[in-house]
Amino acid sequence: MDYVKGIFKARPNRFIAEVEVDGNLEKAHVPNTGRCKELLVDDAVVWLKPSDNPNRKTKFSLHFVENKGVLVSLFSQQANSIVYDAIVDGKIKELDGYSYHQREKTVDNSRIDIYLENSDGDSCYVEVKGVTLIMSGEARFPDAPTERGAKHLKELIKLKKEGNRCVVFFLIQHPAGKFFRPNWDNDPVFSQTLNEAYDEGVEILVYRCDNQLEGIDLIPESLDFDLGKDFSD
Repeated sequence: MDYVKGIFKARPNRFIAEVEVDGNLEKAHVPNTGRCKELLVDDAVVWLKPSDNPNRKTKFSLHFVENKGVLVSLFSQQANSIVYDAIVDGKIKELDGYSYHQREKTVDNSRIDIYLENSDGDSCYVEVKGVTLIMSGEARFPDAPTERGAKHLKELIKLKKEGNRCVVFFLIQHPAGKFFRPNWDNDPVFSQTLNEAYDEGVEILVYRCDNQLEGIDLIPESLDFDLGKDFSD
């Protein structure tokens, strides 16, 4: 189904956006719980996916917003699918060589996004985080404090100590981001926990997307990161 162009007007709560479509004010579902304040600004051009479900309260979902001359994907759950498909297709060299791929592996009281295993029985757990915030030319995560995110990191630390390979995968969904740093000012707990995870041997991978209305592709090139604070902010 084709996308519909709209103009962003307001976000009365984190799940709903008010958008103008063909001169009419419509409500659209926002599939991203982040603040996205730097993206969803007055009169920003957005791209909406219509829904044919008569039971939905909103007739559109807000998938893209134009920012800095590029399309930014706001469909945060899609990040998991993009990374999973890229692993299966062999586009992520660091995660190549696994013959078994599983989505949403339950571990204790958490669900890790992707579980991988090779023919020798070696396991790898991958937690995916979609990144849309750009600050000082860098991609930052999170854009809103996330206790859940820190919990996932602690789970990866535990799994790593038990002998598993563990990876936290930051997928930059804003094509302008070409370098990653945790958002210390916004969520020092997550940022510190990410440092602890890295020190314990949890790997960090950073990739970005090429977003087009015709489809989203992962660019098969890993990016650099710095886990420290940016004192120039």
